[in-house]
Amino acid sequence: MTQAIRQNFRFSHRLRVRWAEVDMQKIVFNAHYLMYFDTAIADYWRALALPYETTMQALQGDLYVKKASIEFHASAHIDDPLDVAIQCSRIGRTSFVFTGAIFRGDEHLISGELIYVFADPATQTSKPLPASFRDILLAYEAGEAMALVALGSWQVLGAEASQIRDEVFIQEQHIAKELVSNQADETAIHALARNRLGLPVATGRLLQRAPGISQIGRMAVSRVLRGTHLGRAVLQTLVQLAHQRGDHEVMLHAQRSVEGFYTRLGFLPRGEPFAEAGIEHIEMVLGP
Repeated sequence: MTQAIRQNFRFSHRLRVRWAEVDMQKIVFNAHYLMYFDTAIADYWRALALPYETTMQALQGDLYVKKASIEFHASAHIDDPLDVAIQCSRIGRTSFVFTGAIFRGDEHLISGELIYVFADPATQTSKPLPASFRDILLAYEAGEAMALVALGSWQVLGAEASQIRDEVFIQEQHIAKELVSNQADETAIHALARNRLGLPVATGRLLQRAPGISQIGRMAVSRVLRGTHLGRAVLQTLVQLAHQRGDHEVMLHAQRSVEGFYTRLGFLPRGEPFAEAGIEHIEMVLGP
């Protein structure tokens, strides 16, 4: 029965019960289950490739919880690993419903339902759900891709790529603006991931470093969407392009903090670490 329930959900968030969330019996306080659902829903937006604040500004509205209900089947205990599954189960004219379930292994502990209303943030009066947002929810639940990667020149993609670079390199990492973009952009091939609202969410570029050698650089993903495979999609698109044009080597300069990301995708470190734009890097090359 539990497996049949699990199959209804495409999205699941993993967490572990902490000491602060349990009572003297080491059983989770009832109210924390709502917090678990809320945390999972925040990651659901990330799976949709929708930065929440930017998305609501684009949609000219905001979401408000109208009703939240929980059904208890069994209790979670201290240090239990839990899977919190979420599904958009119904979409109305101004609202939609998230159905949730919390599992400990194969045991179904909690069922939940949260009703959200789309409203004007100034008056908090309901308004029709935008068709674009409705379509995104339906597409995700149908298993469709939430972002598409486009390839093009700096003239075509530069303005949108600059938005992501500025957010990541200038605002977040405090790199000097003059180091973020350079003349190499004019000859590079750029990759830009856009979500289903058409908003840029990740970028990278491909340079011809030498005959037969490609260099990938300026990889950047919107901070709130990291860990959702957008960076992987951009990187793999650029690697595929390098192979298509016959390059025998694909290399890059990776910030040491994300070296593991590139390692998982087949890149190997080469040489000694070095500083670039005040940040420690390591050269990496795609393995055979």
